[in-house]
Formats: sequence, structure tokens, C-alpha cells
Amino acid sequence: MAACPHDHMITGSVLDILIYVFDRYMLTEVAEVPEREHLVRDLERAGFAQVNVERALDWLADLACDRDRPPLPVSVSDAGKGPAVRVFSDCELARLSTECRGFLVTLERLGILSPQQREIVIERMLALDADELDTEQLKWVVLMVLSSQPGQEVAFEMLEDLVSGGHSNTPH
Repeated sequence: MAACPHDHMITGSVLDILIYVFDRYMLTEVAEVPEREHLVRDLERAGFAQVNVERALDWLADLACDRDRPPLPVSVSDAGKGPAVRVFSDCELARLSTECRGFLVTLERLGILSPQQREIVIERMLALDADELDTEQLKWVVLMVLSSQPGQEVAFEMLEDLVSGGHSNTPH
């Protein structure tokens, strides 16, 4: 992690704050996130540094804007036999591990993520202030993206099952 003049105050990364907000507010019966000012006070009382709180809240605001994004056009491969393959940019290859990229492909193949949601997940992953992005972080970001979009309950449950080890019940 790069040195920061506020390192002595930082008690949690941007992702730690996002997970805290997600767990505390978005997974409740009435998934309602309080106003930004109230949330800032709550997060600072919980011990998170203001600089990371602001970054995390900006990240969430950008996620909310992604809901209004127009749908991606349907694309097919050159042979016309199936969906096109997503080619990762150099920046994405450098920041997203092979495991992350493979997990994204798997989620899309299983129908948990649409191509548009995959793009939102990639953008939100790259917006994290982490040098190395791993599948644990990716799972949280996917959960946040799915929970931020209406009508994604089934995909959300499928991912929860996959993340919690529901796939380990398959015979080997």
C-alpha cells in the first residue's frame, strides 16, 4: 500500500468501509442507507478515517449512478455461435488477478452476472484503492452491484450460495 500522510489514522480500507455499510445497512429488512452526513458520522464513530470514508461514499455514489446506464448491445462471436468473449485491457490485466478474471467469466456463464453487470463490477473493482485485487474483494463488489440493482434477488442468492460454499456439495 502506498504511503499516505494520514496512515496513523487509517483503521480500515475503502473496501472495509464498503463491507461495513453493506452489512449494516443494505442487508437489513429495510435496506435503507442514511443520508451522507449521518453515514459519515456513523463511520467515523466506528473508527474509520475520514479520507477513506469520503472515498467509500464516493464509490457508493458512483455505483448508484451505474443503475441508470443504458444496456449494452447484444453481441455475438464472429461465427455467430454464441456470446462474444470479453478481452481485458492492459490496465485490467495488471490489476485483476487471473483468479478474478476467471471468477467473472464463471459468474457470467452461470447467469449470475449479465455483460452489463460484469462491466460495472470491473469498473467498481478498478475504483478501489487497492494495489492487488483478489477474488475475496471481487465477491463483495459483485454482491454490492447485484444488491444495488432491482430485480436481482435470484442472482444475488445464487452468488451467496456460491460464495458460502454451496458449490462444495457437488460430488468429486
